[in-house]
Amino acid sequence: MTQLPVRVFGGPTALFEYGGLRFLTDPTFDGPGDYGRPGRPQLTKLAPPDGSLEELGRVDVVLLSHDEHPDNLDHAGRELLAHVPLTLTTPGGGERLGGSARGLRDWEEVELERPGGGTVTVTAVPALHGPGTREQVEAVTGQVVGFVLTGEGLPTVYVSGDNASLEVVEEIAARFAPVDTAILFAGAPRFPVLFDGATLVLDSAQAARAAGILGARAVVPVHQDSWAHFTEGNEDLVAAFTAAGLADRLQESAKG
Repeated sequence: MTQLPVRVFGGPTALFEYGGLRFLTDPTFDGPGDYGRPGRPQLTKLAPPDGSLEELGRVDVVLLSHDEHPDNLDHAGRELLAHVPLTLTTPGGGERLGGSARGLRDWEEVELERPGGGTVTVTAVPALHGPGTREQVEAVTGQVVGFVLTGEGLPTVYVSGDNASLEVVEEIAARFAPVDTAILFAGAPRFPVLFDGATLVLDSAQAARAAGILGARAVVPVHQDSWAHFTEGNEDLVAAFTAAGLADRLQESAKG
């Protein structure tokens, strides 16, 4: 399989074409500043997106790992959803967002018609936004979902969402490995007040382990820049993949 071009806009936001359809992950296009809700940790965005909404062109489907945190869905991203034919997200997110949003349970499948005939299958896969059991994690950080895309003659693509669990990755690998392209959310985000400062999404070493578990032929790292609570960046990730002997799997963002 040839590499799947993926355009990364910063944070968790990436655009790619698959089976003739254009998919966008977790849209975040607001500028730098402080974001958050009362009673929740303050989130500080440090850098603008690497591109604008105007550069997106057509978006057929948004793959939204969750809607409750502004570093995964911000004001501009919410406005964008009104113009996208379909948004796939968590069951709770589907209820909150309404409109074109559809909530999916773990392992639920959606068949999408391809422009030239045939279908793309999007499978919702588990994700845990922190350490612990599902009940412990979701009580604090809410529901999160990942996605696997498959289709006849197409590569297998995994979008992790804000997942911190390698056990979850093993479950997904048992069904779908080897994966052709893994879009892995990393960055080791932490807050001292949540889970005693444990990481809420994969750190760099865990991302390398996830790539190995999945048998990923290419890895596009996202969710590792632009926000103050991300404690590891691209240099850490490259070092971790190099130490694991997987540096050749890392794929650079496609140019706009």
